[in-house]
Amino acid sequence: MPAEVVPDEVWRLPAADAGAGFTAVSWTAGPQGDLAVLLVHQRYLKPAWTGKHLVPQPPFDAELLTVTGGGVQRLPVRDIRVDPSYLALLPGGRLLLADGRAEEDEQQGSWEPNAVVHAASGEPAVAFLLGDDVQALVTDRAGRIWTAYGDEGVYGHHQESQAGLAGWDARGRCVWSPGRALPAWPLEGCAASSEGAAVWLAWYSENLTTFLTRIDPATGESASRPCPVPDPYGFAVRGDRAVLVRRSPGGAEIAHAELAGKRWQVTRRRPLRLPGGLAEGPGQGRDGVLWFRSGDTWLRVEA
Repeated sequence: MPAEVVPDEVWRLPAADAGAGFTAVSWTAGPQGDLAVLLVHQRYLKPAWTGKHLVPQPPFDAELLTVTGGGVQRLPVRDIRVDPSYLALLPGGRLLLADGRAEEDEQQGSWEPNAVVHAASGEPAVAFLLGDDVQALVTDRAGRIWTAYGDEGVYGHHQESQAGLAGWDARGRCVWSPGRALPAWPLEGCAASSEGAAVWLAWYSENLTTFLTRIDPATGESASRPCPVPDPYGFAVRGDRAVLVRRSPGGAEIAHAELAGKRWQVTRRRPLRLPGGLAEGPGQGRDGVLWFRSGDTWLRVEA
């Protein structure tokens, strides 16, 4: 049996915060390699409709922890009015909070906003719609937002979600759509990553073939190739190398791959040792480093 891979530990929730009743509800790896975690006090948490976990009930306040090489910075975030399934960092110290689902008023033919940009002060600044059934989200260095959608969005009523993949500016205007450039119609988004100025989205089609799509935000051009690992939990790309993590019957598995011509090929596949199971939600890739969460510990591996 191949030796287990032990990922690098980046940070874990301090016992003092957990003891004071704070829960990490969402997180992100920023474009510059900073880890950001949103903490919410338990008094704001209620059971989700599935009954499997607790979610914050808007409106509520929270605290953003940003972990850098120089330590941990804390910022109060006020008056949050969305379920923050996704957290992302934007230029100028701003942050994006977004709910994966959006509510439609079918009688009015309109949608409620499901994303809010908070200013560097932590106060809400602008709210908008990011589509329905977001399954993966990442920001690029310029502050654009990139999303991949699930089947309820693809087969739903929201136009940009129906395309399966989309790019947005920080005011909620759609700036990119795949059009006819994809090799198949997306059914479900898996994970997202960035590499330099480029963005990568992983998704699978109706015949369950998984693809990696690279997008150049400057030109809008995209290129898609079959993913060497089906339905990855997370991935990161650096040049012609990639690292991918997926759930497995025994826990989790890590694969390293190389781009050979026009196809990705797995070069190594090994079990991944974790302090707990993979947390709900995808991992996130930044410049060849894959970040992910296990319990209240954040980890990373490199391509």
